[in-house]
Formats: sequence, structure tokens, C-alpha cells
Amino acid sequence: MPLIDKPLSELKTYPGRNPRPADYDAYWAAALQELDATDPKPELVPTKEITPRHSEAFDLWFTGVGGARVYAKYVRPKKSSGRNPAVLQFHGYTGNSGDFSGRLAWSGEGFCVAAMDCRGQGGRSEDAGAVKGTTYRGQIIRGLDDPDPRKLLYRQIFLDTAQLARVLMSFPEVDATRVGAMGGSQGGALTLACAALEPRIKRAAPVFPFLCDYQRVWEMDLAKDAYDELRTWFRQFDPLHAREQEIFTKLGYIDCQYLAPRIKAEVLMFTGLMDTICPPSSQYAAYNRITSKKDVVLYPDYGHEGLPGESDRTFNFMLGL
Repeated sequence: MPLIDKPLSELKTYPGRNPRPADYDAYWAAALQELDATDPKPELVPTKEITPRHSEAFDLWFTGVGGARVYAKYVRPKKSSGRNPAVLQFHGYTGNSGDFSGRLAWSGEGFCVAAMDCRGQGGRSEDAGAVKGTTYRGQIIRGLDDPDPRKLLYRQIFLDTAQLARVLMSFPEVDATRVGAMGGSQGGALTLACAALEPRIKRAAPVFPFLCDYQRVWEMDLAKDAYDELRTWFRQFDPLHAREQEIFTKLGYIDCQYLAPRIKAEVLMFTGLMDTICPPSSQYAAYNRITSKKDVVLYPDYGHEGLPGESDRTFNFMLGL
């Protein structure tokens, strides 16, 4: 089998390369305190975009840290008795939550489902942050030059995933003990972050997760495509790499591998071993730190693309909620 990364035997024990900030735990403890102090003020508005016969569809708005109003599509069964299981869905980098119709298979099986738009990307959620230094065009580097690491945009987006989970778990039609999270690429990273920051998440299905082990991606010369802004930042603002250690350490605050040990959910990860966008070793850096029940489904000949059977397998996995 051709390789673009480490052999599988080494992937299974790979510890990750990106530096972990010394105050990492305190950083996220303070972040969660800020989230606790943020009233989500959820608002459900029946949508005009679709009129399903057996489900109810809503535009869901809630407040995240810093006051941003965050948007999610929300669909629930029209007729149900008692509380329902629920799934949270997170989209890929720069994208959005997609169409309502893609959620109807879930509500048809008795699930409530919410699909979030990330701040400042291709959907409706607000980007309310102000930072010093360049933002160029990428969200990985947004806040990287600000002396306050709390300004890193992905800190706020990670917290949005937990806020969404809390909002859904507060709904009377949702069984808060039966909630799962899922998504691919950036959505895979947000799935890990959500399960780490909201320990009541029961099942998590990340597909080739992004935002893991930035330094490994850099050393593999894969700071392109989704990670291209890293290379652009160094070329524009640190061409001699005098700040390289500082920069990768700051990125460590938003590295999913260091959130992974907090996860209590059962995890089913999907990885293509030919992935040159989010290389397998970067994904395993997070996976190897998960201590809860876990499994990984490997696609030896596939990269960062549609994985045959993944959607059905994820669906069956969530049916176990």
C-alpha cells in the first residue's frame, strides 16, 4: 500500500508534535467560565425555506461568547411522545449548514437535529470579534498576532459548539442524555471540540478531523489547501521564522489533540490514509489521546473526499443513542 504519512503501526502510537501551552488547562477553564456566564437567549423561528410534512423546521439563533448571534438549522419530529435523541452537525471549513432537507432523514427516525453555521464563514452566524494584527483571510490565523490568546477565533467557535449542545439539551423535546455530534474536516474538529467541552455528549463521529497537530502538518509540507493560511502568514509576517516556536505554541490552544482527553463520549472516527489535506498522523494525534471507548474506520486508498459507506455507518452509530 502506498504511503503519504507514517506506517499504520506508528500512527497508532503517534503522540503529536505541536507544542502544548503551559497554561492550557487554565485557558480552557476560564473559557468555560465565560461560556457559563453567557446567556444563550435561544430563539426559534419557523423557517420559510421548507415545509416538511412529518417534521418541524426552524431557524435557531443563540448567543455565543462575545455577544455574537450564532445560527443553526433545527429540525424535530412533528409527532413524538416523550424526549427524543438529538444530533449536532458541523460543516467543513468556510462552508455552511447546507439545506434543511438533509436533516429530514434524522427527524424521520425520531431525532432532533441542529446544524450550526460557524462564525464568519459561509453561513449566517455573526463574526463579532475584534483583534489586533492581520486577519488576512483565514480563521486559523485570526487573532494569532493579538497578545491575548483569548482572541483566537477558533476559541470562540469551539465554545459555540458547546453552547449549541447546551441549548439543545435544554429543549423539552430533547433527551439530554442521548445527544451525539458529527461532521467532517472542520466539522470533525468541531465534533471533537464539542464532545470535549460538553461532557454530556454521548456519541461523536468525527470524519478526517481538521485543526489537529499544526506543526506536524507544517513539517510534512502540507500547509496548503485548508492549511494554506499558515504558509501565507509566515511568508508575509515572519519570513525568517523567528517566531515559529511562539506561533505553534499559540496554535496549541486551539489544537484538538489537547482537548481530546476531556472527551467522555463514545467515538467513531473515519480516516483516509491517503489524506493530504488533514494527514492521518494529525488525526491520530487527537485520536490517540482519547481515553473513552473509541474506534477508527480506515480507508486505505482514500484521501480527503467522500468515503463510501461513511454516512450510513455514522447513521447506524447514532441510532444507538
